[in-house]
Parts: sequence; structure tokens; C-alpha cells
Amino acid sequence: MPKLVLIAAAIALSLPAAAAEVTAVQCGHVFDASNAKLLGAHTVVIEGNRIRELHAGNVVIEGATAIDLSQQTCLPGLIDMHVHLGSQTSAQAYSEGFRLNPEDFAFRSVGYAERTLLAGFTSVRDLGGNVALSLRNAIDQGLVRGPRINAAGKSIATTGGHADPLNGVNRDILHAFGYPGPEDGVISGPIEARRAVRQRYKEGSDVIKITATGGVLSFAKSGDNPQFMADERKPSLPPTRRASRSPSAPMPASTRMAITPANSS
Repeated sequence: MPKLVLIAAAIALSLPAAAAEVTAVQCGHVFDASNAKLLGAHTVVIEGNRIRELHAGNVVIEGATAIDLSQQTCLPGLIDMHVHLGSQTSAQAYSEGFRLNPEDFAFRSVGYAERTLLAGFTSVRDLGGNVALSLRNAIDQGLVRGPRINAAGKSIATTGGHADPLNGVNRDILHAFGYPGPEDGVISGPIEARRAVRQRYKEGSDVIKITATGGVLSFAKSGDNPQFMADERKPSLPPTRRASRSPSAPMPASTRMAITPANSS
């Protein structure tokens, strides 16, 4: 099978949204994802940032800029349902949270977004990150290159749970910073859960991320225990549905067991 390369949809997304130029990508093979089979040579015609046509064979499109991928394979854009484009795991990641400014993470996210696009991912869901909403807007406006982003903004956590931003700091720093609340995505109780969801809606989140259990990359005490009480999790869903925002949360057995008693009585 020929080497997989930058896919036609990724090329389309890398073009400015306002452009109306026509590009013809001549592919040696095209992967048909609907039928799970590899087709022969095809020409993908892109107008602006949309795929307009698909022709069998390597054909010449009058007035179009040709891209020769006749020795390679094109496939539909990949989708990653869980990314964090505002950061990258490294040995310095934790200390950088104290040393770097929000602008530093914003500039880094531009590179991460373009790298993700060039790897073939044309749509991603960013599940937790303060820079994701602005990055999404910049990509939509054609200011930077990257995939389409479905962004959660700040994920919602319980006090001391996974995604509480002040886990792992000493008492003096905690008192100096002040305890995070619903506007910061940290809740204790059902009323605060509603406030946190509505704050995400106010900020323009596409999806609500609830850290229902601990996480292996945080300083929360446990990486797998349920961290939301049933009465904290349930109130966050009705305002989410009314605002047309989809909730997202991992649902391991421990979490399902914690919720079940409230529904079985």
C-alpha cells in the first residue's frame, strides 16, 4: 500500500476560508471509508476550503492548481475525540504552569494545531484547556492553520479532584491564589455544578467536559475513583441540554456504580 500522506481534506482546511481558488489533488489511491476499501487513482477537486468533486483517474481540471500525489494514497480526514492543544506532556510541563504566561501557551498551541492538521486530523475535540476556545476561533477566522475544533474550554472538576488547577500546591500558595470556584471549573455541590456549566456556555464552549473520575496525569489523590456525587453530576445536564451543549465524561465502572443507586431507589 502506498505511503499515507497529507490527506485531501487537510489540504482543503489549510487554505484560507475566504479563498475561492480551485485545487486538483491527483491521488494514486483513495481510501473509501464508507465501504472500507482502497480505490484506484482519483482526482479530488477542492474549491476554497471545500471538497467539490471526486473524479476517477488522474484528470486535468481547467484553471485548477494541480498537486501530484499520484504515488501516494489519500484518505478522509481523521478525527481525534480527545486532545489538549494548549499543552504537550513533558518533564517540564508541571513547572511551566507556574513559569509561563497564558500568551506562551497560546503561541505554542498554534504550532500544535498545525502539526495536528498536517498529521491528517481535520477535526478534533479539545477536552479541557483555557486556550482552546480562542484557538478554535482563530482557525475558524483563517488566522492560523489547524483542524476544526470542538472545544470544551475549562473542564469541570470537584474540589481536589482531577482538573482542580490547584492540586499539588502548598498551603501558602493555595491561600495566596484563593480557592477556585465554579467560574474556574471547580465545584462542590449541585448548585455550583449548574453555575460551572452555565459559565462554560457563557464562554462559548461547544461541549461540557466533566472529570467524573481521577486522572493519571494529575495530583488528585486517586486516578480511578468516582469524584462526582450523583446529585452533583445530574444537575449539570439539564442546562447543558437546553443550551445545546453535549456533556462529555469518562464512564468507567466505578462511576456507573456511583450513579446507579440514585436511579434505582
